Order: sequence, then C-alpha cells, then structure tokens
Amino acid sequence: MINSVRNTVLSVLNKNNYGYVSPSDFNLYAKQAQLEIFEDYFSKYNNQINLENSRLSGTDYAHLSKAMEEAMETFSVTDYLFPTTTLPTKFNLPSVIFNGNDYFMINKVVCYPIELLNGTNSSVSAGQLVDASATFITDGVSAGDVVVNDTTGDVTNVTTVISNTVLALDSNIFTVSPTPYYIYSAATTREAEKVSQGKITMLNNSLLTAPSIDYPAYTQEYSLMKVYPSTISRRGQVLANYFRYPFDPKWTYVSLTNGEPVFDQTQPDYQDFELPLEDEVRLIIKILQYCGISIREADVYTFAKTEQAQDDAK
Repeated sequence: MINSVRNTVLSVLNKNNYGYVSPSDFNLYAKQAQLEIFEDYFSKYNNQINLENSRLSGTDYAHLSKAMEEAMETFSVTDYLFPTTTLPTKFNLPSVIFNGNDYFMINKVVCYPIELLNGTNSSVSAGQLVDASATFITDGVSAGDVVVNDTTGDVTNVTTVISNTVLALDSNIFTVSPTPYYIYSAATTREAEKVSQGKITMLNNSLLTAPSIDYPAYTQEYSLMKVYPSTISRRGQVLANYFRYPFDPKWTYVSLTNGEPVFDQTQPDYQDFELPLEDEVRLIIKILQYCGISIREADVYTFAKTEQAQDDAK
C-alpha cells in the first residue's frame, strides 16, 4: 500500500508543479500520518460505542464499531513482562528493548501467582522438558501451565503432559542441560487490577483491601510496573495484553531511473503501512497536509484539510 500512497501523493503535487517530496521526507510524513490515524481509532471507537448505546447507530452491515475493533486488534499483543534485575517486584513495561514493541496502552495484566514446582532438566529433547527426577503428573502439571527457563528467561506453555518426567512444550526453550526451570499453574490465573499511586498505600495498610495472591494489583511509574503482592516477582508470572504502536513505514528503493528512485520492497528495512486498506485515502490526505506545509503551498494544505473534513463528517 505504501507505494500506491506515495504515487498518489506525488501525482497530486506534480499536477500543478507544486514540488517534489524526497523519499526521506515522505517516510517522515508517512510515519506521522499513520500515528495520527492509529491514535484516532480509540477516540472514534469511543464515539461509535456511545452512538450505539444511544441507538443512533445501526447493526449488521452498519455495525461500524466491529470494523474499528478489527483494525485496533491488529496492534494487540500478549507477552510476558521482564522483571528488573535491581528492583524487586518491578517489571519493565513493554518496549523495543524487552519485547520488540513500544506500547500505546496496557489493556489487561494477568498474573500466575502459584508456583507448582521447580527443578533442572536432565537431558535435551526438542520441544520438550525432560527431568528424570520429576513427578509432573503427581504434582498436578497440566496443559496450559507456564514453564520458564530460569537461565535464559524464555517462557513457554505446556501442551501435553507425556509422563511424570516428560512435558511437551509450545516452543523449544531448553537447548542445554542442565538448566534450572520453574513451572507456574495456569489454573490459578488472576487478573491484576491497576491502582493509582495515590491509593496503593491505603490499600496495603488495610487487612481487607491489601492485594493478595487471589486479588493482585499493580501500579505504573515511568517505564516500570510494580506488582503486588511481592511474591509475584519472577519472569513468567506477569502476562500483559497491550496495544503496541504501529511500525514506522518505510518506502525503500535501490536505484534511480531518469532521476527518479525505483521502488524496491525486497530491501531489508522495507516496511509497509500496518493500517487496513480502507485507510489509504486518509493516509494520502494527511501526508498531503504535511507536504503542503513543507513546500509552503497553501492550496495543497487547504485541499487536504477540506478532504479530511469531508471524510470526518461521514
């Protein structure tokens, strides 16, 4: 889609010889345009839900919030959080360094507070955890339980309990033996409640409202999440569902033909827009606004603003 968007933008600009937008400038404008539309999803979704609750919006093919949900869920990620190495009970919020994504909003936090057992694998078998001294069946390990490689911090889930000493895993996280491991029960999963910094002290001081294994809580500060109670502190115990930011779009090329760069999507740093095809028009309009400001052409900016106003009024 990114090449189609760029060609359309250049076509509009070149019609009246308004100027030329370089690939680097286009990529900057494309990034900002995508971010604007992405963040606008959430406010538009809220407005649409209000209309539906007021019976001012239809259902079936007119169920507009469904399309918005599908677009938003494209950016939904569920991943385990990394505990900090120096601050007990604190976890690093999703970031490019730890999870490969910058997060926009935490949607839900799930905790695994109960440790079933720990041990050391006795041999290596692809996609399995093998411990000759374990009693997995006796200890109540079942499909869905969380397995943590305590050396690498890798996390996976049990798919099948093969025997008392062998577990089939969702991914191959044990490639060296011996390796210490932990297993947390999926049957005791608890959703943690977000609490403000102003309330957590009061809650902790009360015997009735203090966070517990059955009712965990968390607070956020800077790039960290603190989880209560303090027994929840290890890798594999905190699973977060969050909305990530879209990846920065990048129109790539390899050579020039008659002074023009040639589109090449085989480049390793190529990145298309992550928005659905229906947003192509909105992307073009917003990029034209940036182009109009850049080349100081009021007509381009005014045209784009008028198109956006008409699009928002639909």
